[in-house]
Amino acid sequence: MRTAMGVWRWRRNPLRRPTDLFEAWVAFAAMVCVLVVAPAVGWVAGLRVDGTLQQAAHEQRQERHLVPAVVVRPAVDSAAGASADATAQRTAPHRTQIVAAWTAPDGSSHEGTVPAAEEPPLPGDRFRIWTDTHGRVVGQPLDPSAAVFHAGTAGLAAAISVAALVETVRRLVVRRLVHRRYMRLDRAWAAAGPDWGRAGAGS
Repeated sequence: MRTAMGVWRWRRNPLRRPTDLFEAWVAFAAMVCVLVVAPAVGWVAGLRVDGTLQQAAHEQRQERHLVPAVVVRPAVDSAAGASADATAQRTAPHRTQIVAAWTAPDGSSHEGTVPAAEEPPLPGDRFRIWTDTHGRVVGQPLDPSAAVFHAGTAGLAAAISVAALVETVRRLVVRRLVHRRYMRLDRAWAAAGPDWGRAGAGS
């Protein structure tokens, strides 16, 4: 709203000061940046992030495989493991650790400790886990729709950041202009003040 009001300072007026016209141009430039530049920056940023994330998702889908696994036995909690996972347990829901066996896509057999897919885990239960080609347990690959969401969030954040930066610069410029106006007014009043209201002083 203040930016729009600043544009009105273009109107011809005998009381219009040079700083008023300059402020109008600053307001116009800020409005263009907020309405055009900021969305453009957000769009470009979103496209770049989306491209990077979609490529990562594609690579993960090529490198990660969902393989069948079978529960062997519950994992034995060790003191060292309990102390190392204390922080994680406070911030994430507890999942029972089990020893499972699985066959990697390359045909090699593996056995290791993984979180249970169901509670309570029973020996012989079958579930599926994500592994790489050599059978190492990995996380689930990034979903393309999640990549789009993250890219959109990044683009929106970039646009908002640019708009906020533009508005901050505009406010700083206007504040500087107002300060200069007050300084000029003080100097003019200091020059005219002693003669104000005196006969023959032209007041």
